[in-house]
Amino acid sequence: MDAAAGQTLYPLHRCKTVHLVRHAQGVHNVAGEKNHDAYKSYDYLDAHLTPLGWEQVDNLRRHVKACGLSKNIELVVVSPLLRTMQTAVGVFGGEAYTNGISELPLMLENVGNSDHPAVSSLSCPPFIAEELCREQLGVNPCDKRRTITEYRRMFPAIDFSLIESDEDIWWTPDVREKPDDVSARGLKFLEWLWTRKEKEVAVVTHCSFLISTLRSYGNDCHANIKSEICTPFSNCELRSVVIIDRGMIGSSESTTNYPGKIPRGPDLPSEAAD
Repeated sequence: MDAAAGQTLYPLHRCKTVHLVRHAQGVHNVAGEKNHDAYKSYDYLDAHLTPLGWEQVDNLRRHVKACGLSKNIELVVVSPLLRTMQTAVGVFGGEAYTNGISELPLMLENVGNSDHPAVSSLSCPPFIAEELCREQLGVNPCDKRRTITEYRRMFPAIDFSLIESDEDIWWTPDVREKPDDVSARGLKFLEWLWTRKEKEVAVVTHCSFLISTLRSYGNDCHANIKSEICTPFSNCELRSVVIIDRGMIGSSESTTNYPGKIPRGPDLPSEAAD
């Protein structure tokens, strides 16, 4: 087989599996489909999920459990906005939280007027919030976050330690972030993600962020692969990809490779021996 035909090999320890998820349907999505100007309304500040959005979350949760993915994820990285955090804890969190459990809940009950029960942090991966994977910034109030103090009350078991400012200093009311700037931020996010020790990670984020970030990839692939990578995400869609370190950027060592010669023995292949 000609290796140039499309297949290639990479050491496993230089790969990282990332499960990309767009948040479920938010109230701003419904309003915006009827009238695009609704995105500029402060009625949808830090938009929360709709009842249909929670149904989408439940469907994806069943899927990740049925296919075994939920057992493999070592970390959930989430954009610090209400709709993404609701989606993340609903899909990848523990079961319903009940009194008497010593661990903090991932989410309190009725967050975002959801009528949703509290979510436990038991038997699930750690959750960490990272601003680099936020939605395209500026102008639209649905993309402005609340204070981290408020979020810590709503989502006690999510780690917000990477976020430096309590107030949202990234969002501006009159300047919309350019797609090229979103793309640069997305590449910076993936570089940060590569430095993490975890090899299988879920990222719960936003459509424009994903489109702008992923368009930088797939140019060396078949056109169908490029299309598969860059097609816009539906609400609560999950798409699994692999990040490959082709430039020796990472310093990780394999946990599965084995050096051989234990015990020592003849090492030459038969052709060399002959």
